[in-house]
Amino acid sequence: MNAVLCLRSEYFRTMSQIKFGTDGWRAVIAEDFTFRNVERVAQATADYWNANPVNGTEKKAVVGYDRRFLSNEFARRTAEVLAGNGFKVILTSDPTPTPSVSFAVKAKKAVGGVMITASHNPPSFNGFKLKSYYGGSADSETCKAIEQLVDKNPIRAVADAKQITVENIRPAHYAAVKRLVDFPLIAKSKLRFAHEALFGVGAGCFDELLKGTTCRVTTLSGAHDPNFGGINPEPLAKNYVKSAAFLKKNPHDICLVTDGDADRVGGMDGRGNLLTTHQIICSLLHHYIVNRQGKGRVVKALTTTSMVDKMCAEYGFSLTETGVGFKYVCTEMMKNDVLLGFEESGGIGFQGHIPERDGIAAGMMLLELLATEKVSINKILANLEKKFGPHHYSRIDTHFPLEKRGALMEFCKNNPPAKLLRSPVAEVKSYDGVKFIAQDGTWLMLRGSGTEPILRIYAEAKSDADAQKILQLGVKLTQQV
Repeated sequence: MNAVLCLRSEYFRTMSQIKFGTDGWRAVIAEDFTFRNVERVAQATADYWNANPVNGTEKKAVVGYDRRFLSNEFARRTAEVLAGNGFKVILTSDPTPTPSVSFAVKAKKAVGGVMITASHNPPSFNGFKLKSYYGGSADSETCKAIEQLVDKNPIRAVADAKQITVENIRPAHYAAVKRLVDFPLIAKSKLRFAHEALFGVGAGCFDELLKGTTCRVTTLSGAHDPNFGGINPEPLAKNYVKSAAFLKKNPHDICLVTDGDADRVGGMDGRGNLLTTHQIICSLLHHYIVNRQGKGRVVKALTTTSMVDKMCAEYGFSLTETGVGFKYVCTEMMKNDVLLGFEESGGIGFQGHIPERDGIAAGMMLLELLATEKVSINKILANLEKKFGPHHYSRIDTHFPLEKRGALMEFCKNNPPAKLLRSPVAEVKSYDGVKFIAQDGTWLMLRGSGTEPILRIYAEAKSDADAQKILQLGVKLTQQV
C-alpha cells in the first residue's frame, strides 16, 4: 500500500503545473524539472508554433543548453519532441551561450528556439527559456498561451530523427559581435583583462573572440562544473571572492563577468573591486552617447539606477521605463528606434544587434570603451559621479509567503511611507511590484521574484549607508501583513 501511494505521489509530482516566470519556466531538477515535464512543455511549444506560423520563417527551431546537470539530455529530449511535431531542429553541439541561440534563431529564420538553462539560479535548478523568431525572449502572451496548451495533445517525439542537426552555432554569433563593436580598435589596444566566467558557458568566449590580437585574457572559474564551484552563477560581489583576491595580487585593466548562460554582464576593476551592474550600464550609456554619438531611445527596467534618467535628461534622449524582465525591454527594442536597453541584473541589448541581452557583446563593448578613452574604468566612473552625483544601490532577497505577496503589494501601494530618510515621497509606481520615489531621487522598491519564491527589496540613495537604511524600511513594510 505504501509503495502504491509513493508511486501515485511521484506521478502527480511529475505531472505538476507548468508556470512561466520572468524568463521562462524554471524548477528543481528531479522534483518538477523532469524529463516528462520537459516533454510536456516542449509539446505545448510545438503546438503553439504549429498553430501560429510567422511569415518569413521556416518550420525550424534552435535548441541549446548550458553546463547544468543533464542539460544536454534535456535539450536532446526537447529536440526530439519538436522533431516529432514536424520541425527541423538545430541542436547545439556543446554547452552554448543563450545569446548565441537567440542569434541563430533570427539568422536561420527559425520560428523560435529553446535554451535549456536556469541562468543564475542555484545548481539544483534547470529551466526552459523560450525564444521567438526575432531572436529575443518570448513575450508574456506567448508564454501564457503555451502554458494553456500543456497536456492538450499527446506527446509526439522521435529519437535519432533525420531532421535533428547537431551544429556549433557560436562562430556566427561571435562574428556578429565583432561587427557590432570596433573590433580593429580593440584588437590593437593591448588590453590585459580577466574574465570571471562563474563556471558558466561563457568560459573561453573572449579567448576565442580575441585570438591573434594584442589583448591578453585571463579566464577565471572556467572549468565545467555543474555545481558552479558552490555558488549561484550570478554577477554579484559575493561570488567574486576568489577572483577578487587573485586580481589584488595580479592587476589587470578590468575584469569582465558573465553569468551562467552568458546573457548578462558584471565586472570588477583591475584590482578586484566591484563594478555594479548599474555602473556598467551607465558607462556604456556614456560611451554610446559621447563617443559613439548614437541616436535613439533608451529603455530601462524599473529597478535600474536613476543615473540613467539624469543622463538621458542631460543629453536630450527619450527614456522608456518597463517592468522587470528583459522580455519587456525586448518588446520596446522590436520597434527599431532603441539605442540601448538595460535591466538591473546586468542584461544589456544593443542597437543593430539582436533584441536580446548579450553578456558577451556587453563585455566587448566595455573593452571598446577602454580602448577609446584610454583611461581606467575607475576614472570613467569618477567622471560620471562628478557630473551626475553619487548613486549607491543595494538589494536584499528575503523569503516571504507566496500567499501573502498580493496583500503586501496592495498594502504598500495604499500606504506609502511619508519620507525616504530626509526626502518626502513624491511618486509611487505599482505596475510591477511597488516603487517609492523621493523628491531627491532616492527610491525603494519591493517586488516578488518572477523565477524564485522570494521577495526582492531594492534601494538607491546617495551613500551605501543610506541605501542600507532604506532597505531596512522595506523589511519593516513586509512585517505589516
